[in-house]
Amino acid sequence: MNDSFFMQLAINEAWKYQLLTYPNPAVGAVVVQDGVLLSIEAHQKAGTSHAEVLALIGAYEKITQQSIDFDRFDATLAHQFLRSLPKGFFKDCEIYVTLEPCSHIGKTPSCASLLSILNLKRVIIATKDPIKGHDNGSDILANVTIGVKEDRALKLLEPFLIWQERAFVLFKLAQSTNARIGGGYLSSKESLTHTHKLRAVSSKMLIGGNTVRVDRPTLDCRFIDAKAPDIYIYTRSDDLDRDIALFGVESRDVKLGDDLSFLQKSSFVLVEGGEGMLQAMAQKIDWMLFYQTPKLSCNNLTYNIDMDLEFLHIDKNDTDLMIWSKNLGN
Repeated sequence: MNDSFFMQLAINEAWKYQLLTYPNPAVGAVVVQDGVLLSIEAHQKAGTSHAEVLALIGAYEKITQQSIDFDRFDATLAHQFLRSLPKGFFKDCEIYVTLEPCSHIGKTPSCASLLSILNLKRVIIATKDPIKGHDNGSDILANVTIGVKEDRALKLLEPFLIWQERAFVLFKLAQSTNARIGGGYLSSKESLTHTHKLRAVSSKMLIGGNTVRVDRPTLDCRFIDAKAPDIYIYTRSDDLDRDIALFGVESRDVKLGDDLSFLQKSSFVLVEGGEGMLQAMAQKIDWMLFYQTPKLSCNNLTYNIDMDLEFLHIDKNDTDLMIWSKNLGN
């Protein structure tokens, strides 16, 4: 076992929550004691405990064989608990973190300050925090190693860096193994649930007029009982049926037009649609997320487009593959 191995575990865990932490970055952490893996955790939702804190609580439970009796996602309570542990409790532990522990105090306390008090044996960091005011947390830590798996950690961090300046645009699609689309739901329930989680945290959903006319979708978050996203319908023709469910969802703003200037604002925009929408957005898409199902289909619909992609991360979601890809033509 070495630093690269444990850091890769932290990176893999962070990918499970990629974009779901918006507007925070996806971050993973691993705690090891004498070469033995104690915990693997990741930041899961903005405003809740960071990856380091969750990993340290997991390590505490592993070491003591006792479960905590408070909400581990309550960052204030979690920090207070960890600070209250006997001095030197984690002295034989090492923590691997995909991003430099935060130095600032915001919705959650400073993780760098916490780690400096706990005085772990080593702190191994994949990459420094690129945001001024949040960076330099490592300066107050002892026994720090920086740069392990940095190239992969930077890929993980890319959406966060983009939405500091403008909209990060993700095109989500589901397809069979032979790249066919349409014909009803293709994805597993787990993949559909994941899509609803992305919708719930997105700043806005962008869809095409033809999707509304043909599919008559609802585009809500019913699988997770969350607020439905606001919608922008990209179309030049206002001939849409206002009686479909899409327009009847409570607390939702639906606009339509062909002005995409809102993409210049810092945000996370989720795009869903068919070939026409993909063609129209090809130069604006940052990443694509494929839910690839273990099915062959004779449906004629597919995406007839030439695009060069870079596979960033592949994971399995129940029966489906989740393939995160970067659009190299953007």
